[in-house]
Order: sequence, then structure tokens, then C-alpha cells
Amino acid sequence: MLKHTVTAMALTLSSLALGQAVKGADIDVTSGGKAYKSYLSAPASATVKPAVILLHSFNGMEQGYKDLVDELAGAGFVTLALGWQTFEKEPTDATVKALVEDGLKALAARNDVNMNAVGLTGFCAGGRYTMLLLPQIKEFKSGVAWYGFPEQGGTAAKPQPPSAVINQLSAPLLILHGTRDQPSPVAGIYDYAKKLDAANKNFKLVVYQGEPHGFLLREGKIADTSASRDARREMLDYFRDTLK
Repeated sequence: MLKHTVTAMALTLSSLALGQAVKGADIDVTSGGKAYKSYLSAPASATVKPAVILLHSFNGMEQGYKDLVDELAGAGFVTLALGWQTFEKEPTDATVKALVEDGLKALAARNDVNMNAVGLTGFCAGGRYTMLLLPQIKEFKSGVAWYGFPEQGGTAAKPQPPSAVINQLSAPLLILHGTRDQPSPVAGIYDYAKKLDAANKNFKLVVYQGEPHGFLLREGKIADTSASRDARREMLDYFRDTLK
């Protein structure tokens, strides 16, 4: 799906969500004996719900990500944003994988989470982690990768690029990207999509004409743009369809 023209939409934060009352709070998620500064928001009702783990960008846990967590909770998803940069700007892939697995354990300890309906989403470096970890951690039933890096890897800290684990992918994946992304050029995303297609993987690609890297946020807050609104709607619809 190529959104070469994104039609202006009258969507607001409240209309993207279902309007449920939410309870959001800063929390610690323990991994490797360390407490990672994270953020969790959940619908106020005690009924069992699907859940999402969110991995912020390389710029850290900006306020926009907490607002998005609240938005997802308002749409009915218990949502946990993991502060994966709490101790290092660039932790190893193994460190982040362990943190995500411990995040899943934190969700499993709750009474309001359906652990058979948990998704993963991430942005920038978090988008790379989504592409990398969705194939490896089978508890996730779907993923949404925002402007990720499918070919980044090949170092001691990051031994594999996400493209190297495509054959392990069993969950559906939504990819959101802009045509003017300079850190992660869209040509690389098209190549990644070709590899997914050749491997008969279940994925959806939405490309926004003219949008740069990091188009969800502007100055650390959710951008009031048609692309940001539309991409958030795409994510919500995808999770609603795949986390049942």
C-alpha cells in the first residue's frame, strides 16, 4: 500500500482511540538485575485485554511516546513502553532482547492481559528491534515497525540485521515509512519488502510520500500532521485485526 498522497483527515487524538479511561504511570521493569525506567498505561476496566510493547526511538523516551502509550490504552490495549536506553545509549541486541522478554513477563504478571494477544511496535532503532525481535520472540502475535533499519547489524553488539532472520518470522508485520527518510532510505525498505515477499511472509507496507525519518513526532511530541494521524490509525487497525 503506497500512500503517495496522504489525504488530510479530521482525526483527533480522542477519535483515534475509543475514549476509554486510562491509568498511566512510570514504572520500573527489571532486567539483568537493573531497573529500566519505563511507562505503562492500561484501560481502567479490569477485563482481559490485548497488549502492546513499545520501543522508543534512538532519541529516548520522549513525551510523545508516553502520549502514544496512553492513546493505545484508550483504544483498549494494555501498553508498556520500555526504556531500553536507561543505562546505555546503544545497548547490545542481547540486552534489548532480554529486556523485551522481561517486559513480557511483567505483562504476564497482570490480571488484565491476554498473553495470547500481544503485539510489538517500535520507532527508528526501536523499529529495527521490532523487525529483529518479532521473528525471534514467538509470544508476539504481530508487529508494527516505524521507519526501521532492516539491514543494520554485523557488529559485535548487533550481530544480525533484521533481514537475516526473515525465515523465522511467523507473525504478521506492518511497516510504516516515509519516502524522504535519509537515515533509513526507502529503497532499503523496498528491498526488505521484496525479501519478505519472496519468503511468503505476511506483511503490509505503507509508504508516506514526502515524509522524513521520525515523522510520528515533532519536537518530542506527537505531530499534528496527516501522516502522523494516518499512520497511528494504520497501527491501531492492524493491532485490532491481528491481536484477537
